Amino acid sequence: MILPALFFYLFAGVCVASAVMVIVSRNPVHSVLFLILAFVSAAGLFILMGAEFLAMILVVVYVGAVAVLFLFVIMMLDVDFTELREGFSQYLPIGLVIGALFLFELLLVVGGWVINPAVTKSITAAIPTNVSNTQALGLVLYTKYIHYFQIAGMVLLVAMIGAIVLTLRHKVSVKRQDINVQNARTPELAMSVRKVASGQGLQDADAPEWVQ
Repeated sequence: MILPALFFYLFAGVCVASAVMVIVSRNPVHSVLFLILAFVSAAGLFILMGAEFLAMILVVVYVGAVAVLFLFVIMMLDVDFTELREGFSQYLPIGLVIGALFLFELLLVVGGWVINPAVTKSITAAIPTNVSNTQALGLVLYTKYIHYFQIAGMVLLVAMIGAIVLTLRHKVSVKRQDINVQNARTPELAMSVRKVASGQGLQDADAPEWVQ
């Protein structure tokens, strides 16, 4: 029992320290690297609990895809974080309200566990012994908790759209098509019919008049 306890404290300490460094680090690249370390440590905790499928998903999906994607986006888009922080005080009250709600939920969970320690066992379903951990997780996730699973998917979709909106930057020097302007063009604006005398051709001074 000593060895699992040592690994638990090791993974838990590294995970908490990495999570703090994600917030404290001024360099966004360092924050993403600490986030990857926090994911790996959390995967180690899942393995200690016997949830090897969750540990594999955490490493493959979040570390191998999401966190690495964050790192490439930060390094390639050259986001101006100074400009993003200018409106921090404007959204500070909303952030405090959301933080207070999260704190209230955590206090409810801890309070319920302290008052009634058996509450965690009352909501668990019996896991069949003849199936694997992955199959048992799928049976519970896609039957009893299917609605929560769909809500989590919607939250992730909104988060993805929000990330795209925040990182989208329009450069003035880049020409873009405006479909409304194109649809509003008439033949008179698009071309000009000129009668040119034989052997003369168009003069350079007439170019601004017939080239729109």
